[in-house]
Amino acid sequence: MKKILALAFVAMMSIGAMAQTAQQVLDKTAAVIGNKGGASANFKMSSSKYGSASGSIAIKGNKFNARTPQAIVWFNGKTQWTYLKKTNEVNVSNPTQAQQMSMNPYTFINIYKTGYKSTLKTAGSNYVVHLVANNQKRSVAEMYITINKKTHVPSVVKMRQGNTWSTITVSNFRAKRVSNSTFNFNSKECPGAEVIDLR
Repeated sequence: MKKILALAFVAMMSIGAMAQTAQQVLDKTAAVIGNKGGASANFKMSSSKYGSASGSIAIKGNKFNARTPQAIVWFNGKTQWTYLKKTNEVNVSNPTQAQQMSMNPYTFINIYKTGYKSTLKTAGSNYVVHLVANNQKRSVAEMYITINKKTHVPSVVKMRQGNTWSTITVSNFRAKRVSNSTFNFNSKECPGAEVIDLR
């Protein structure tokens, strides 16, 4: 009987430790990504809702600047400017969490601490963290984040918005100093563009 109780206790502790470890892995990842000076990376995104795109991104805290062959996106933490090269238009908006994540794979570092249950699995040299929103009406209801065990840098972020899944693959992540001006709209990069305020 004592052996059964001891085994049950160990099993319960393992489950608790796994949930705690998922949080710890994300905390370490957030510390790496949230480097105060900033960081840059390349990304490839595919989604039935947003289509597909590849490009580069610079981040600093919750700010980002993403560049693809089709568009440039500046986000200063509140306002987003999206320059569409094909139409020579700049759309100004205050994006939702899901809209931010469609262009910034690192948005999860600002949302995982509240309102999500987390579990952790190991897949070779990576951790896979599964996040499920307590409230399924949240704009991002579920996520899988693949994180390198040694560097704590994420390589894949898969997220569900409603019934739509999007996958963002990240490469060439590097910490680097990024100026705050990088995240504000620069009209010199799109001369003559029509600015449309959607706020």
